Amino acid sequence: MKHTTIRILLSALLLLILLPLAGCWSNKEIEDLGLIVGTSLDLEKQEESAGQAGGPPRRDRITITNQFVTAETTGKGTKSSSSQQKAYNNVSETGEAILPTLRNMILRIDKRAFAEHSKVIVIGEDLARTLDLQKILDFYIREQEMRPSGLLLIAQNRASQTLESKKPTDIPAFQLVEMTHGHGRTTKILPPTTLTKIEGKLHSGASFLLQNIVSTKGEIKFTGAAVIEGRTRKLRGILNEKEMEGLTWITGKGKGGLVKSVDKKTGEPIIYEVLSMKSKIKPHVAGNNISFNIEIESEGRIAEHWVVSEKTIETDFLKRVEKAVEEEVEHLVENVLDKIQHEYKTDVAGFGNKLRIKYPHLWKTVKKDWDQTFSEVPIQYEVKITIKDYGTSVE
Repeated sequence: MKHTTIRILLSALLLLILLPLAGCWSNKEIEDLGLIVGTSLDLEKQEESAGQAGGPPRRDRITITNQFVTAETTGKGTKSSSSQQKAYNNVSETGEAILPTLRNMILRIDKRAFAEHSKVIVIGEDLARTLDLQKILDFYIREQEMRPSGLLLIAQNRASQTLESKKPTDIPAFQLVEMTHGHGRTTKILPPTTLTKIEGKLHSGASFLLQNIVSTKGEIKFTGAAVIEGRTRKLRGILNEKEMEGLTWITGKGKGGLVKSVDKKTGEPIIYEVLSMKSKIKPHVAGNNISFNIEIESEGRIAEHWVVSEKTIETDFLKRVEKAVEEEVEHLVENVLDKIQHEYKTDVAGFGNKLRIKYPHLWKTVKKDWDQTFSEVPIQYEVKITIKDYGTSVE
């Protein structure tokens, strides 16, 4: 009993000695780190004659730009800092593969690169069209230091331009993350796609969308969506903002947004604000023939209208507005269906998944060439708009 008590006391004493050390063994001083908050990837095409005589042609190369935030750029590592100093530092390196290129970047920075706070990866349009996204992102998916919640975006033109800002106090990578938060108030922005989500999409074989972004003169803007073909895992094309709106109505995944329509009687604009939306995609099979019906419903409010000659609470006026909004939504749906079915021939709206759930045996026979099959199936749609609120003004 005495020996047992002594062992317990010794164990407790040892625990007290070690407790202050807990959590400190892997501590990293902030002054010694270069925090990577964003990354861009761009294609650098090589000339066919660039290879050595008699040897294989040189492969296209990738330019990686890491956006660093250090104690110096934030003004915390020095006693004084210039107001014109940028809050970030972009470092670029070019190579044929991701990891060797990143290692070469070490030769140009005086901080330990630390990626656990990385917020976003932006892939340039040319690179996304040329290389399989699985190859491009393989290192980032495998790397344990990368944050799984990091966002993935496609840039129209050069991705590195999206990591530049005209305002020295802004950090572009942080701006990009903040901009994705607006998807709950508009049908023009996709729900964020993270590294965790992209891995499943890449292995599914199904086509999907990524948020598209454009940078002009140091200003960045979300504009439409990038269509990624499931078979090749490459960029197939871009949906513009209107087409993105139509796709959101098809999927029913929008949480908010506006629809601008025109009153046929007066020609004046009417703005409908979405309070809720839902969509049901129903597959139908008759023999070897596949078709779909889309039932779209939304409740909302009149957010603005210029028809001063009408009273908002009048039933006839409300019905007229509902009809005008329905026709505008139908136009958006028709427009994007024509684009994804007949031009891009890629199912990025989830029609195949609905078919898989309801007709699993049939799906096994068509899934291999589903995008081609999808481009040929007839799709009908119906839109039902209900105005539940017309604001405080009734005149």
